[in-house]
Amino acid sequence: MKAILQRVLSASVTVEKEVVSSIGKGVLVFAAVAPGDTQKEADSLAAKVLKMKLWDDDTGARWKHNVQEIGGEVLCVSQFTLLASTKKGNKPDFHGAAGGEEAKRLYQYFFEKVRQGYASDKVQNGVFQTMMEVALINDGPVTLEISALPKADKKADKKAEPSPSPVSAPSN
Repeated sequence: MKAILQRVLSASVTVEKEVVSSIGKGVLVFAAVAPGDTQKEADSLAAKVLKMKLWDDDTGARWKHNVQEIGGEVLCVSQFTLLASTKKGNKPDFHGAAGGEEAKRLYQYFFEKVRQGYASDKVQNGVFQTMMEVALINDGPVTLEISALPKADKKADKKAEPSPSPVSAPSN
């Protein structure tokens, strides 16, 4: 799973000219489900959303408080386009996103985990598989990409990382 977090002063979702959800100060979360994602990744991503330290403390120390600590709100919006591949040509390829029912089930599970981890009245949702107008006032701006990769992908990522070079002592 992958998400974009935006620290906002306010955000809302409108569907067919009707505001279906809105929040004040808090976090706007665009979340996408990839094939192979499980509840484990959804659990991890939900925890990251709630624990990510995006606000300063009262003394001005940077990046000290999460959304819960400031009493903020969370707006979750499903967005499969986060997983688009744009490597070839000019048309995005969406094969990196999970299909309809699988994505809906896991996205809904993710949303419920965010609600359970915080306070259900402070967590709002967009409308899955619907054309939405998302309005926001970005605070900062602060925008972060976070992910919770399936276990197999984590191993592949580690293998792709270059190994540190052995350091030899200088000879005299």
